[in-house]
Amino acid sequence: MTEERNKIEAVLFTTGRFLNAEEISKMSSIGSIGFIKQTLNELKEEYSSKSGALEIINDKDRWKLNIRKDYLYLTEKLLSDAELDLPTQETLAVIAYKQPAIQSDVTKTRGNKSYDHIKKLKEEGFLISEKFGRTKILKLTQKFYDYFDVIEDDLKDKLVISEKEKQETLSDVPQKDL
Repeated sequence: MTEERNKIEAVLFTTGRFLNAEEISKMSSIGSIGFIKQTLNELKEEYSSKSGALEIINDKDRWKLNIRKDYLYLTEKLLSDAELDLPTQETLAVIAYKQPAIQSDVTKTRGNKSYDHIKKLKEEGFLISEKFGRTKILKLTQKFYDYFDVIEDDLKDKLVISEKEKQETLSDVPQKDL
């Protein structure tokens, strides 16, 4: 029993994203979905009773090992110092918003430096590109969705909400008379 429990915990730790019981079953080579669900509930209770930095969260039959909110500030600083600098993140956000994006449109929006950003994002595995006439079409990969813990269908909704919030904030700023 302990070996199977450890396998489930290892899968959650390694993937770092939401998984359903079937995915955990395949990854851990444990056939019983009922056993996996029971073990996940036990692990969730165990992590909840600890005063550690980790927790197991459940969202609509999907499970994830996560950092407690009290410690997120540490990871945000570490991530911001890590792989993607702010200009590259902004280029990625434009691509995610337009998904799929035409490279020439991204370059018009972000400038010539975006070619370097796109190259880095492709090297890191966040994007793929396909020839499209004299330019390319840029598409997000599964790594993007896993890394940023976002579901493909929800991405546009989140970006649209953010844009609405931005517009509401801007409308609160007093405008100068010209």
